[in-house]
Amino acid sequence: MRKLYRPIEPIEVDLLDMPGGHQIYVESCGKRDGIPVIFLHGGPGGGCKPDHRRFFDPDIYQIILFDQRGSGRSMPLGGTENNSTDLLVSDMEAIRKHYRIESWLIFAGSWGSALALLYAESFPERVLGLILRASFLARKCDLDWFAGDNGVSKILPREWRDFGNAINFKSASSQEIVSHLHDMLNSSDEKIIMEAALAWERWSGAVVSYSFDNSFDSLSGTTESTIVKAKIELHYAVNNYFLEPDQLLRDIAKVPGVPVKLIHGGRDMTCLPDSSWLLHSLIPNSKLEIIRTAGHLSGEEKMIDALVRATTEIAKEL
Repeated sequence: MRKLYRPIEPIEVDLLDMPGGHQIYVESCGKRDGIPVIFLHGGPGGGCKPDHRRFFDPDIYQIILFDQRGSGRSMPLGGTENNSTDLLVSDMEAIRKHYRIESWLIFAGSWGSALALLYAESFPERVLGLILRASFLARKCDLDWFAGDNGVSKILPREWRDFGNAINFKSASSQEIVSHLHDMLNSSDEKIIMEAALAWERWSGAVVSYSFDNSFDSLSGTTESTIVKAKIELHYAVNNYFLEPDQLLRDIAKVPGVPVKLIHGGRDMTCLPDSSWLLHSLIPNSKLEIIRTAGHLSGEEKMIDALVRATTEIAKEL
């Protein structure tokens, strides 16, 4: 069973000015002239963590991590103005040019995989390969599954009831629930904002920890991060992730003929495994690994093993 590589510190840290009043936190780690790889975190709004550097051999890879707009150490924290999927892709291009990288491997999970696919479809000549965990395709059916009455709510009925009670709302429509939460999170009443953020986090925590023996409520760790993450997630959800219906699948033929590794937990209730299965069927020569007893999170032991194997194997192919 493979483990994470040794802890490392960045060799360079930048706060890059981007259009629309955002400053993006970026760090470069590992080998300066190594295989360039960019890490795309989930959420939206999740931010990067030190352990995210450790999926890659620092003696082989130049590892680029960045906190997406409004997330983590980027500023303004929680900013949703001028924060959209196309702008995140533009930020990636600005980061690539800043580090004078010709093309790079993209390593992404969950929401990050949707961003990775959009980037690969927009700038195929800049992509060396893709490693996608827990693929999220940002379709209406994906949001319906997570935030509607006929999805994962059927598997976690008690938690779904508690979520509805906490936000004082009952609806079969994910769009109505997301819109209601978005309004609460943008209220002038701090109590309402906190109630919405905590309710969303507890529901998300119940779903994301489905593969564990015990559920957990907190995903963010602090009150501020709980609110920030919820605000950005609901900002994207209420705007259909700033994508046209089924856009990522519609344009999948634009993904270049590079190594593509798809890894998914068989017990992932956040992003269902059939998303990766569908991508595998549409991307020629892609490789798919479904880990039967793993869930959604990259920090699970079996998921770490699969992801580290993937970065080791793909380095030999590039």
